[in-house]
Amino acid sequence: MPLQTVPRRWLGTWRLLLKELGAFGVVGGTCFVIDIALFQLLYAHLGVGAVTAKLLSTLVSMSVAYVGHRYWSFSHRARTGVRREYLLFTAINGVTLLLAVGIVAVVRYPLAQDGALMLQAANIASIVMGTVIRYLCYRRWVFPAPDPTPKGGVARSRPLDRAS
Repeated sequence: MPLQTVPRRWLGTWRLLLKELGAFGVVGGTCFVIDIALFQLLYAHLGVGAVTAKLLSTLVSMSVAYVGHRYWSFSHRARTGVRREYLLFTAINGVTLLLAVGIVAVVRYPLAQDGALMLQAANIASIVMGTVIRYLCYRRWVFPAPDPTPKGGVARSRPLDRAS
């Protein structure tokens, strides 16, 4: 690889990463608002239990997130099939949902906090932790980068993706 192409490749890589992070942030921000608003509506106004409210708000925001990430945030990445992607997406979100529900449950029950503000703070903390985990997992397993295109060839998914 000639030395002159290195800065171009880095610039291209950084631009793509910034586009991906920007879109991930917009989709995530939208889903964050959906999650927070729905949790508040269910818990504080409709009397749904804190854990059930968290479960429902996460399930709704997760479905919106999948569509946004597949068709915008990671639209430039390899397509490995909606069924495979959605199953992995759901599994990753399931793990982060368990983390979020666990945090809300600990604050609500063992710590005996039932105020909407305290539970919302726990909810937001769980969302922040889950966001970092989800971004890293989505990039690696759900929406993988294609293999570099061989000269005259077609880009393929990573071998890990074909085996799944």
